[in-house]
Amino acid sequence: MKEVSKNELFIFDTPIKYGKTVVNFEIAKLHTRTPLSIPIIIERSRKEGPTILLSSGIHGDEVNGVEIVRQMITKGFNKPECGMVICIPIVNVFGFLNQERKFPDGRDLNRSFPGSPKGSLASRFAYFIMKEIVPHVDYVIDFHTGGASRFNFAQIRYNPTDLECEELAKIFGTKFIMRASTRDHSFRDVVSSLGKKVLMFEGGKSMHLDRIVTRAGIDGTLRVMHKLKMRDFSKELAKDELVEPIIVDSSSWIRAKYSGMFRSYKTNGSFAIKGEKIGTITDPFGDFEKVVKAGWDGYIICINHNPIVNQGDALMHITQQLAT
Repeated sequence: MKEVSKNELFIFDTPIKYGKTVVNFEIAKLHTRTPLSIPIIIERSRKEGPTILLSSGIHGDEVNGVEIVRQMITKGFNKPECGMVICIPIVNVFGFLNQERKFPDGRDLNRSFPGSPKGSLASRFAYFIMKEIVPHVDYVIDFHTGGASRFNFAQIRYNPTDLECEELAKIFGTKFIMRASTRDHSFRDVVSSLGKKVLMFEGGKSMHLDRIVTRAGIDGTLRVMHKLKMRDFSKELAKDELVEPIIVDSSSWIRAKYSGMFRSYKTNGSFAIKGEKIGTITDPFGDFEKVVKAGWDGYIICINHNPIVNQGDALMHITQQLAT
């Protein structure tokens, strides 16, 4: 990172001028020696203001986040009237190319922060993001989906000790807001420890695009940018009908007691009552059927869409304790 003066800004030794700048982030090559670069799209206003980072694809198979950031760019919503917007649609381009969650070294990039210049490939990648991008940033919205076939109802997660993040989470406007502690060495954990304000959006499932989830992610981002006075999005948000947020303090998974074929009887986002039949697990041959019941009252915030489950697999994620 090189910074010369208040108005002269460099990222990866590229001068960031007013208007649009595309920085090509190249840390490693493919094993064929083919160069591989990650475009970082930056829009900078002449008027001073906050800087927000919109990142997605830390897990290479979480493509719905990529679609949200892509639409922010293609619709021109990333052009601020003040401040700067940094968009990284695909952070883990290696995983994206292979349609896999992890890096080629088998590591989870989102457990590799703050990284090291002499560590594994994922660790080196994390290091340069922390060194070159994060110092310029005030706010971050990091977009994720549920892993594998687990479909997350659109939700925002934030550090429960950060009051400004709580306010921004409510402004983002998802039905569910999760007071979720950070995980060690995650992007949110390390960036939050530097005093940056981080919201993590969860919605949809891996290798899947969902129009409703995409819309929730875009609208929420516009609301946050509007609140930060980076740009007036009154026209785009005029028809919005905000729901009263449900703030969740804790949640847990209902897991399969048997292996077989799982059928859900509940919809994502609905309320389940303790003892209610929420699904069944059967064999393929018609000889075996077991009822899955809710173990407590709560909202369903994630459902496993994989019809084939093994004993112990996560079936439904249900809230346990709501904020009072």
